[in-house]
Amino acid sequence: MTDGIINVNKPAGWTSQDVCSKLRHVLHIRKIGHTGTLDPMATGVLPVCMGKATRIIEYYDKDAKSYHAAMKLGITTDTLDITGEIIETGDYSNVTEKAVTEAFKAYTGHVMQVPPKYSALKIDGKRAYDLAREGKDFEIKAREIVICKNAVTRLDLEAGEIEFDVSCSKGTYIRTICDDIGKVLGCGAVMTALTRTASGFFRIADAHTIEEIAEAYEKGEETLDKIIIPADITLEKLGKVILNDNRITAFMNGNSSWSNGFRITKPSSFGELYRVYVKRDFLGVAEVENGSLIPKKVIK
Repeated sequence: MTDGIINVNKPAGWTSQDVCSKLRHVLHIRKIGHTGTLDPMATGVLPVCMGKATRIIEYYDKDAKSYHAAMKLGITTDTLDITGEIIETGDYSNVTEKAVTEAFKAYTGHVMQVPPKYSALKIDGKRAYDLAREGKDFEIKAREIVICKNAVTRLDLEAGEIEFDVSCSKGTYIRTICDDIGKVLGCGAVMTALTRTASGFFRIADAHTIEEIAEAYEKGEETLDKIIIPADITLEKLGKVILNDNRITAFMNGNSSWSNGFRITKPSSFGELYRVYVKRDFLGVAEVENGSLIPKKVIK
């Protein structure tokens, strides 16, 4: 009943681990893990894998993300969001709509971004936020990200408030986008709200609150099953392979199969990784290399 993924609508104030801990208690399961951390102040899509589905968490790693965010001009904080300590204020009275539009337009495509010091990145084995709280001096190098969409959806220059939608690659920090654009506008800016609206296969319109999940569990297996998504469905970017019946045991034991033991029915857009089936039964994930099917994860 609990082998699959639930698309959770994370509440504000909770860490991603808080969500997993709560569901572990609500659903009475041990094996559970999320597919991508959201800051405590953020809300929205948080896919949570349960049971055997925890074995495929790594395949969500490169999924593109989409967010709706809000920012406030004229403030700079140590955390780059409104929860941090104010370290500087600025005048935004001369900022124009044209300047804002151009700043967001420029922040698209391949961008070199420096992650915030208050982040979960590891520096010499320690979390960056721990080093920052200890007052340690350290440097985080810029890294390339991809911004596919970065569009202003609401602009109130009198109040210094901007809302925007962004679609981006893994590793993008929306707090840093706000800070960087604040610098370009010459007045500083902080993120004031963030909602993840999509993560790969998962969309916020289909996400469930903790309360809804608990209620589904209380109603029984049939109701809960309606919100648990089978693992293979969510791996939409992986191709599809049909394994010959006589190669099932070999695959389950981690042994490779030559090209006469399987056939590709859907190409992969995720390297050479494929979902492996026997008829309609999902067996796991494999890599096709030099004509051979090499098991990577046996799920069945």
